[in-house]
Amino acid sequence: MLANEPKASSRLQAFDLLRLVAVVAVIFYHYGFRGPPSQGATQVALPWMAGFSQYGFLGVPIFFIISGFVIAYSAEGRTATGFAIARFSRIYPTFLFCMSLTFLALLTMGPPAFYTSFAQWCANLFIAAPAFHQPYMDGAYWSLVVEVVFYAWVAVLMAIKVFPRRLDLIILVWLSLTFANELTIDAPIFERLFLADDSGFFAVGLVIYEFYRGRRDLKLYTIFALSAGTAVFQSLHRAERIDSPAGVSLDSGIIVAICLISIAIIFLATRLRRLPLPAGLVMAIGGITYPLYLLHMQLGYVILNVIQPATVAWAVAAIIAGVVLLSWIVWRFIERPAQRWTRTVLTTEATRRGWPVSASQSAPPTGIERSLA
Repeated sequence: MLANEPKASSRLQAFDLLRLVAVVAVIFYHYGFRGPPSQGATQVALPWMAGFSQYGFLGVPIFFIISGFVIAYSAEGRTATGFAIARFSRIYPTFLFCMSLTFLALLTMGPPAFYTSFAQWCANLFIAAPAFHQPYMDGAYWSLVVEVVFYAWVAVLMAIKVFPRRLDLIILVWLSLTFANELTIDAPIFERLFLADDSGFFAVGLVIYEFYRGRRDLKLYTIFALSAGTAVFQSLHRAERIDSPAGVSLDSGIIVAICLISIAIIFLATRLRRLPLPAGLVMAIGGITYPLYLLHMQLGYVILNVIQPATVAWAVAAIIAGVVLLSWIVWRFIERPAQRWTRTVLTTEATRRGWPVSASQSAPPTGIERSLA
């Protein structure tokens, strides 16, 4: 164990706030720039915000960087089975509830602007709905698919005893594959399978975890620079594919600055053990971010289309406030008990089948795992 390896009781409270900042950025993007037109309605809710809300798409890469860090921690001391159980328990119960809630809203309040079907709901049960020729129940789910693919690769690499032991090699190979595809065939299937559009962000998070554990060497600094450079390149590449309305353009310099500043802030956040805020408040802030991300867009668009407000700005503010409250209810009364139940059931079944879930078969996840995962 490295001298600076985090203790079981440690908790990075700053990550909870960073997640909130990231999801707020995404909310600004969806209501002030991309907006309902992308989902079939007629106008952007808050077009006057487009000049700065257009950069809110960079909130998703922040999630990916944090995810890289968290997954590296989550893998420590676990088997591939234990890791898969932890990830499934963390992601799926909340997703299932929020996706079904969005489905009911679309079914009852969506027409004539929005439509859904039972076939779409069934396809979304597998998260990657487009694989079954159905659209996502909410367009924001695309990033969840990216996360799941990342988890799957980590589980496979853990099963063959490579992750996290050969982390440097994994990152270098991953980044090499990314640029090999980008500079040659640029195949969409390759991008989806190897996350070639997002590898730099996850790699940055993985490297930051190595720094967090106390490692300091030239090789790691070099890999960090390569990962950060790839993340910047991928941010610019993603921006090229964004359809901007007339009179609005994305500034490459601003994108680079936001990307690098975000990486620096996330790195510095790992040095902060505590924040001058009540622990319960920080935990609630971190807790609501996942359901808030899942619920804010399509559900909000449906409500906005139903009420047809005279003053859109106040209506959007009220809708977002309502979704925040709903997200807190989901986190407090549904997500946490559902996660515990799912983890217990799956762990019991794995143990019955003789599949170890941790290297030492010790009990529950650590404090940082619960707070960050």
